Amino acid sequence: MEDESQPEQSSWAHLPEVCLRRIFHWSDDRDRSSAALVCRNWNWAMHSGSLWKSRTITFYGRPSREDMGKLQSQLWYTRKFGKYLERLEIRLYPPCCRAFTQMFQVEMRGLLAHLSRHNNRLVSLSIEYLGSDRLRWNNAARARFFKNLSTFLKKMSKRLSYLNLKGARVTVEEGCQLLNSLSCSTNGSSLSEINMEDFFGVQLPVHSSALFHQAMSKFHSLVVLTFNYNCISDELLNILREHSARSLRTLNIKCHFQDPHEQVVQGMSWANLATRAPRLSVNFFIERIIKHDQLSRILLAEVPVSTISLRSYFSDPEVTIRPILTNLLPAYRHNLQQLTLELNNEHDRLDDELLRLVLSCQRLLFLEIRAFLNITFVERLLQNRAERKCCLTKIKVRIYTARQETSEEERLLRDIYRRFKSLIDSELHYFVVVYPM
Repeated sequence: MEDESQPEQSSWAHLPEVCLRRIFHWSDDRDRSSAALVCRNWNWAMHSGSLWKSRTITFYGRPSREDMGKLQSQLWYTRKFGKYLERLEIRLYPPCCRAFTQMFQVEMRGLLAHLSRHNNRLVSLSIEYLGSDRLRWNNAARARFFKNLSTFLKKMSKRLSYLNLKGARVTVEEGCQLLNSLSCSTNGSSLSEINMEDFFGVQLPVHSSALFHQAMSKFHSLVVLTFNYNCISDELLNILREHSARSLRTLNIKCHFQDPHEQVVQGMSWANLATRAPRLSVNFFIERIIKHDQLSRILLAEVPVSTISLRSYFSDPEVTIRPILTNLLPAYRHNLQQLTLELNNEHDRLDDELLRLVLSCQRLLFLEIRAFLNITFVERLLQNRAERKCCLTKIKVRIYTARQETSEEERLLRDIYRRFKSLIDSELHYFVVVYPM
């Protein structure tokens, strides 16, 4: 006879722990804490270390009451389960005042101190857009924050493999202090990936700093390095060749017109690095540097370039882009895989030059162009792709036009799509649009 005194339990009460953890994994902090009150099994699942390996903490520049509640919850759970933490991401939405910066510094000081005492698993740390060169950071608070961060990085340096300090905008001395803290415990760092894009302040000639070269010589297993061109020098390339050539796979280099880019770098330095690191790919992201004499000092033929993104939003009738397409970029025709061009070329039509460049690049897979072009450029490009004269798999084109009425251009594009529909649907990621300027 069945015992009717025991209440009937839902099948959820007997859900295997692996399934519970999966459900908790996709739940936010509030849902997790509510679910943990259901029963003992669910509470145990809540305390599973696998749920707390990755954390994201968001600081809002203009926080609402709800935003502040989320922030306090994120901080509380990060401290409570900090011993399990392996990947930590700190997000800063555009801050607006000194009070925000003070609050951020206080909370971060407490969090970093807590993790220093209770965590020995952290392998990934990301803090983007600190923007420490802005007036909201006073000198004393700034010095305290970077001292705390340096102490934390020193403690975590044995296991840390990924560091992202994009947009920190530090001085050369502060930046080198942070980099040195990653290696001072073992006289060498195990970091495999560093994102230093906009890490140093604007217009700093980091390439000439002996402190920077000394700090970079401590890294012996770099795989991916992201940084600005104002760091590039023969000395840095030689350091990478001597200390990280066996592991180095990717260099992501941002070149911005505000950063120093007039330094002379020898092609032989690039060639020596490429010889010692045969699997190295270099990706250039160039903004508002469009003059041939400036680019020719950056885009040397010896660089093993895989990606080029060249963006210039301003039109200058006295500057022609044609030599860049006909002289500089073809030097990479054997290696180039991705090409992005955003050009205001209203006075310098480049359809033929662009098509010849694409067809000369034997390994080009991704093409994105935003420029003044004729509609026939797209038709010619697809025809060559159909004839297997290029190997593109992704085509994104925004055709600028000075006309406000674009119905005729759009009709032509529809006709082109119908003609090559079979090719596009089966082999291409394809997006083409007309955009009136």
